[in-house]
Amino acid sequence: MNRKQFVILLAVLGVLGAIGLGLVWQDLAVYRASGAKIGAKLLPQLKIVDVAQVRLQDAKHEVTLVRQEQQWVVQERGGYPASFQEISDLLIKLAELKVTQSEQVGASLWPRVDLADPAKGGNAAEPRAGEGAGTAIEFKDGAGKPLARLVLGKKVLKKDPMNPLPSAKDGVPAGRYVRVDGAGDLVVVVSDPLEKAAAEPGRWLNREFFKAERIRTLAIGAEGGAPRWMIARAEEWGQWRFAAGGGTLNPSAAVSATNKLSALAFKDVAVDPKAVATGKPEFIVAATYDGLSYAIRLVRVAKGDDYLLNFTVAGELPKQRAMEKGEKPEEKERRDKEFAEARKRLEGRIAAERALAKWTYVVAGSEVEPLLKSRSDMLAPKRGEQPPFPPFGPR
Repeated sequence: MNRKQFVILLAVLGVLGAIGLGLVWQDLAVYRASGAKIGAKLLPQLKIVDVAQVRLQDAKHEVTLVRQEQQWVVQERGGYPASFQEISDLLIKLAELKVTQSEQVGASLWPRVDLADPAKGGNAAEPRAGEGAGTAIEFKDGAGKPLARLVLGKKVLKKDPMNPLPSAKDGVPAGRYVRVDGAGDLVVVVSDPLEKAAAEPGRWLNREFFKAERIRTLAIGAEGGAPRWMIARAEEWGQWRFAAGGGTLNPSAAVSATNKLSALAFKDVAVDPKAVATGKPEFIVAATYDGLSYAIRLVRVAKGDDYLLNFTVAGELPKQRAMEKGEKPEEKERRDKEFAEARKRLEGRIAAERALAKWTYVVAGSEVEPLLKSRSDMLAPKRGEQPPFPPFGPR
């Protein structure tokens, strides 16, 4: 190679290098403009402290979570308290999520990865998008100004040969397709499936419920009639017995019924209880050793096995502790302190329960099954007999 050829080769390499550098800078400019550079935050401009409203919508449901003074509420459930933990988890996760993959995808292909906007498309009979629609999440500040909006699409599955579950044969959720408003045709993948980002209002309710503890008597019956059965115990750790009538009480059935009232769970809050209620109500009254009385009303839902539940809490907590025989001064001081602390905690819980009593709740039939047994179902089985397994429901 002579000198002239060498100079020409260097010039060609220089031109190619300049072109390559230009393409690199062009790609970087595109990434910067889209905010979707690999490793960059999904929502770099979102500040959690500014968020006062979160709205989620899919093809069938929508929910609006609103921050009001000291708590979040679910707008579609009459302002029922929302789960602060669930909302904060979602906000923190979305604010910190980073892009793991990005590419340009035309709008016509969005439904293939469930990224069609659920608020657009369709017709008068079907105002929202159906097949291929994702879950839209919109954030607003206290003045109603939009802060960010995105659409969550299909989950990205990852093969896990060590997972023996049948549901994992096609892979386990490891990420999700996402499209951010304002980013044009850019579709990204994040490394979290965001499985809890659902648009059903019931999904976001605060699950704290009433707890009838230290029960002294428990009575069950139909509205306006005598109790179907009533059980009682003479002391807190004593044996449960029928308060009236013959027969031997099955201790297991009594414990199942009383324990259920300290651990009831609800599915949802009823929007229009009168429209879905059917049949005659059942009433449950539980009196506790704390001087409280819980009155619970149950009525069947027209369709399905669920029940509508209302409750009230009456009574006053004792102000002083009952002295024990032979109590020493140091024991009295310690027990008085424990009593005062326990009373203060219980006062706070009762205040919260009374605030929840204004709503009607939807509970599963299986939840209240131990409370709705007939008197014969509460009897202890005779020697040699198997315990009864009656059909569910009052008789």
